[in-house]
Amino acid sequence: MRTVLIVEDDMVNARVFSKILAKRGGLAVKHTEDVEEVMTIAQAHEVDIILMDVSLAHSMYQGEPVDGIKITQMLKADPNTQSLPIILVTAHAMAGDRESFLSQSGADGYISKPVVDHQEFVDQIRSLLPDD
Repeated sequence: MRTVLIVEDDMVNARVFSKILAKRGGLAVKHTEDVEEVMTIAQAHEVDIILMDVSLAHSMYQGEPVDGIKITQMLKADPNTQSLPIILVTAHAMAGDRESFLSQSGADGYISKPVVDHQEFVDQIRSLLPDD
């Protein structure tokens, strides 16, 4: 079974995403907003894809505040995790944000919140899952 790591600081969003992905997508789900844990899980290849919230309000890494863009940059810069697909998820869906966030972070995809079409959400994630 494919596993999605949800990096999200809003527990309501995390639960909604988890339910959609498990029920509609048939995917296993892990959740954390702890950056050390994200790095450990990614480096151990425990997940097939990451859903990364862009604005993580309380996330710290090695004493520095980091957001989803910075975490994605760190994962994409590491040869051990650079091929792991990462989809940015954000409520900041202004014109130009998608392109700006994708180019800044090196992420593989972008989904704006709130997620209205659950099937499209699952399909977007499935489309970026690596082939077995």
